[in-house]
Amino acid sequence: MITDSVHTLAATKEKLAAAASGVGRDVRDVTLIAVSKTFVAEDIRPVLEAGHRHFGENRVQEAFGKWPGLRQEYPDVTLHLIGPLQSNKAREAVELFDVIHTVDRPKIARALAKEMERQGKRPQLFIQVNTGEEEQKAGMFPGDVAGLLALCRDKLGLEISGLMCIPPVDEEPAIHFAFLAKLANELGLSGLSMGMSGDFETAVQLGATHVRVGSAIFGERD
Repeated sequence: MITDSVHTLAATKEKLAAAASGVGRDVRDVTLIAVSKTFVAEDIRPVLEAGHRHFGENRVQEAFGKWPGLRQEYPDVTLHLIGPLQSNKAREAVELFDVIHTVDRPKIARALAKEMERQGKRPQLFIQVNTGEEEQKAGMFPGDVAGLLALCRDKLGLEISGLMCIPPVDEEPAIHFAFLAKLANELGLSGLSMGMSGDFETAVQLGATHVRVGSAIFGERD
């Protein structure tokens, strides 16, 4: 059963504001992304009607099944791709999404650059960092991020806004958030996409500019 997402959205925003205030940050500097993956348009509509405009999806095809229609009703939505991207989905990703958080290898960067040139669109881009260096997880190992950033900037003409991470499930997320913030600072990047339902307050305290919150707003997925 879907929770009352309007009330949970309000509660999440209160926690976000408190976390920001606690470290002297302006909550307006943090973008709350409501992660609507697996939820259908009718589940999402109450959050839209409550005035929220930033949403995250994991899969390109799933997003295409619901967002074109919703965007006709709410054209000011900003849509974030927060899941893995295959190079053969680059065309659709550039067409639909305003922000792509998962640039995780040179092949993807090249595919996006080609499509952005072809479509004349420039979605905001984040490099996904595998801060735990987990072999099975997407993302660049930290030591390789500078090389991908240079490729994007110097060879492909892509502007990179920041870094994104998903900490290992069995490790303290604060360690990874602090590490990502340090790496971004070293590379001259200001954007930090980090923190989910269970740890977004910690992420905000450590400098997150974008937090990706799903179950705390929409309830548990089936």
